[in-house]
Parts: sequence; structure tokens; C-alpha cells
Amino acid sequence: MEELRQEPASQPGPEPAGRRRRLFEARYWLRDLVLSLLLAFIVIVFLYQPVQVEGTSMMPRLYDHERIFINKFVYRFEPIHRGDIVVFRYPLDPSKSYIKRVIGLPGEWVSIRQGVVEINGKLLQERYVPPNYLDHDSYPPVYVESGHYYVLGDHRDSSNDSRMWGTVDRSFIYGKAAFIYWPLTDLGTLQ
Repeated sequence: MEELRQEPASQPGPEPAGRRRRLFEARYWLRDLVLSLLLAFIVIVFLYQPVQVEGTSMMPRLYDHERIFINKFVYRFEPIHRGDIVVFRYPLDPSKSYIKRVIGLPGEWVSIRQGVVEINGKLLQERYVPPNYLDHDSYPPVYVESGHYYVLGDHRDSSNDSRMWGTVDRSFIYGKAAFIYWPLTDLGTLQ
């Protein structure tokens, strides 16, 4: 009599189960990646925008070629304050963007005498402007109309600002400088 050997029924080995597990994990990894990219897109497009500083008008706070994030959403919930560093479309050529510090608010008189700024006749304390960066010229008083802002660069000697071309309409201001991210040695928030 011949013996018949019955071969065991083929069962799925560990390889197909491992493959399924990897596919399952890859699906979740891909989902997380897509959600992360979507969240980053929303944050950059609607909340924060990376920009590069060009020029020396905001020295010593911001240097040429530094990279910063601007908050594009903050002024929907709070007013623009004196001292804020804002990014706006240049009034004489809206295709260009400028970054300056807000000095005069709507309804105020701004005058500059020998480099010293006065708001409504009172001296403005500007700790952010080193004495050697002051422009010692005088400029006629300017009334800041409703919905406009008087802006100056911190490096007054090399800044093209409201002294030359007037105030900035509120609709031109689209962000507040919030955070330096490059170079890493300057990493931090802006005040």
C-alpha cells in the first residue's frame, strides 16, 4: 500500500500580512503628510507669510536679507499701535512692499525738529533708534488723516519713509512683523 502524504493547505505566510500592515501604515503616514501640508498652506496663506528684508532702513532691529514672518491676520482683531513694525504696499508704487515702524496714528500731528519726533507737541521716546542713526534734519508738521499712518524707518539716515512721500493708507498695510527665522542667530519675536 502506498502511503499518501497530504500536503498541508497553504496558509498565508508572514510576508503577505507584513505587506498589508506596511500598506496600512503608509496610508496613515500619507494622510498625516497631506494634513500637515494643508495646515502649513493655510497658516502661510491666511495667517503668516515669510518675507525677506531688503535694505538697511530698519537697522539695528532688522538687517538686510534677514527673513521674517509677518502676521497677516492680527489687524483684523486689534488696531495698529504706535511702535508696530508693519509691512505695506508702497504708496507711490503698490507693486513694491516696504517695512517701517508706525510713528503717527490717525488724528495726530507729527513734527520732526532736528531729528527729534514730536506727537501733538510731546516728545516721542524712541529707544529703538540709536543716536548715530538719527537724521538731524527738520520737517514740517504733518497731520495724519483718518485711516492713515505716519511711518519711519529706524535707521533714519537711510530710510525712504513718510518724511518723503507722506502717510500710508490703512488699506495698504497688510501685515505686522512678528518673528525672525533667519539667520538662526537672530531667531526670535519682534517687538
